[in-house]
Amino acid sequence: MVTFLPIILSIIVFVVFWFTSKSDKIKAWFYKNYEFDRASINHITFNRMVGFVAMGVIPAVFCLIFLPGYSLADYGLTFKPETTLYTIIWTFVLAILVIPLAYVSAKKPKNLINYPQIRARIWTGRTVIINALGWALYLFGYEFLFRGILLFPLVAHLGVWTAIAINVALYSATHIPKGLEETIGAMPLGLVLCLLTLASGTIWIAFFVHVAMAWTNSFTALKFHPDMQYRK
Repeated sequence: MVTFLPIILSIIVFVVFWFTSKSDKIKAWFYKNYEFDRASINHITFNRMVGFVAMGVIPAVFCLIFLPGYSLADYGLTFKPETTLYTIIWTFVLAILVIPLAYVSAKKPKNLINYPQIRARIWTGRTVIINALGWALYLFGYEFLFRGILLFPLVAHLGVWTAIAINVALYSATHIPKGLEETIGAMPLGLVLCLLTLASGTIWIAFFVHVAMAWTNSFTALKFHPDMQYRK
C-alpha cells in the first residue's frame, strides 16, 4: 500500500487535472460569460486551482487517511533548520542555471503559441499578480505530489534509485503533451530535483526553482508576444 497508493494516486489526480484543464465545455463556459481577457484570466486561474486541489490537497488527504504512519513532514512538507542553508544555496545555484535557459526558450515563436497561458491581450498589474500567485499555488500542489508523495515513501520501501526512476518516468510523462523538448528536458531536471529533495528532506528547492522557471517563462513570453501588451 505504501508504494501502490502514491503511484496510483499520482496517475489518477494528474489525469483528472489534465482533462479538466483541457475541457472544451469548461473553457466555453468562461468565454461565454466573460469578455475575452477576463475569460482567459478566470479560466487559467480556475485550472491552476484545480491543479492545486487535485495534485496537492486530494493526495494529501488520501495518504493521511490510508497511510497513518506518514505525516505531512514525512512527505517533505516541513522546514528543517539543519538543511536551511543547503536549501537556500541550491535554490540560488539552480535558479542561476535555469532562469537564463527559460528566458531564451520563452522568446521562441513556438513557445509563444502557448505562453503565457493567460492569453489576455491587455495585461495590468492585477493580471501580473494573479498570474504569479496562480503559478505558485499550482506548482505547490504539483511539487508536493511529485517531490513529496511520489518520492519519500517509495525511497523508504524501494530504495533511492528505483524510487527516483519511477518518479522521473512519471514526471517526464506529464510533459509529453507539451512536446519532445520539454519531455526530454524534464528527465535531467527531475533527477536533480529528486536528489536535492532527498538531501534537504523538504520539497522547497524543487518548488522555488520551478516557480522561478514558470515566472521567467511566463513574463518573458508576455514581453515578446506580438499580440499582448502591459499597461500600468
